Amino acid sequence: MKTAVYPGAFDPITYGHIDVIKRALEIFDKLIIAVVEKPRKELLFAKEERISMIKESVKELDIKNTDVESFDTLLVDYLKHKKINFVVRGLRAVSDFDREFQMAVANKDMNNDIETIFIVTDKKYFYLNSTLVKEVARYGGPLNGLVTKDVEKKLGEKFRVN
Repeated sequence: MKTAVYPGAFDPITYGHIDVIKRALEIFDKLIIAVVEKPRKELLFAKEERISMIKESVKELDIKNTDVESFDTLLVDYLKHKKINFVVRGLRAVSDFDREFQMAVANKDMNNDIETIFIVTDKKYFYLNSTLVKEVARYGGPLNGLVTKDVEKKLGEKFRVN
């Protein structure tokens, strides 16, 4: 059974992430969605909330063969612990490629067995990222087509004005 890891902050998970998940499952038998516990950026949602939203989103969309976990180590150490050599990364635009390429080369340098698979997201999601979703939610904009119903509800709770 070929398994890959799709790491990220997922703060929150969007339909762009889901597009990458679905397409990765066309290549791999199983996908572990690995939530970075403490990424370099400031987060809106706690680790447990992000894990819950991912689980609810894949359930809502009836996506099979996924596990959701978290990690707080270097990705290469997490992969070694899991005995997995494949990493899936989504690309939206050329600007993503520079950073993702650097990370892939660094990971390969630390563990030559690691292979990074880049999946270019569907063109309808090129513009979509978690920061944009949070900004739209903050100002009460429509989130349909950007995130699942569960994520939309959680964002509404976070930005509710009393």
